[in-house]
Amino acid sequence: MNYRSAIANTISSFNLMFGVLSILATFEGEFKAAAIMIILAVVADSLDGRVARALGVSGEFGKELDSLCDVCSFGVAPGVLIYQYALMDLGLIGQLLAAFFAICGALRLARFNVNASVVHGYFVGMPIPAGGCIIATYILSGYNFPIAAVAIGTAITAVIMYSEIKFPDFKGKGNPMYAIPVAISFVAGLFLLFLRPVAWPFVIMFTYTLAGILNFIYIKATNK
Repeated sequence: MNYRSAIANTISSFNLMFGVLSILATFEGEFKAAAIMIILAVVADSLDGRVARALGVSGEFGKELDSLCDVCSFGVAPGVLIYQYALMDLGLIGQLLAAFFAICGALRLARFNVNASVVHGYFVGMPIPAGGCIIATYILSGYNFPIAAVAIGTAITAVIMYSEIKFPDFKGKGNPMYAIPVAISFVAGLFLLFLRPVAWPFVIMFTYTLAGILNFIYIKATNK
């Protein structure tokens, strides 16, 4: 392994490190710190590919390492966090939801890896870092939704990661976003923002997620 590959892989390893630190912080009851660790993992995940391209290195090793890190940081860590934070009272159901979140994230990554060469301009299923961010930003938002709403939200987030819903990657034109679903999502986001302005990171993730879901429904309903 040359030094350029080592630099890119080290950044990927930071992603995993933050994921592990998030899990440990959750065990200690430091939920906000755990959420921040997940967000820092997202930052590391967004940098490793850019650094690899800038250094002119790529390969299967780096791709596999990135996926393994993502499973921990955006699948296992958020699942453990949301269980400890909000779902413990559900007992086994809460535990299964946490595991289901991690499983769907792993399935999403596996599908992405085998389709990376043929899918461009959009994501099939919500990216696992976004799924992890939904949970992390919810923890930081200060919202206190009923346990049933959190359970349903966790399940929905898990399902849409491994769904056929196309989410924009903001790089291509493979998945048109229509005005009606985007407008509805924007209004819903504004309402949440009005209730708690400091929760804007969660509102952004919520709006992005809702827009993808409603756009998918709109396309199916109108045969566009």
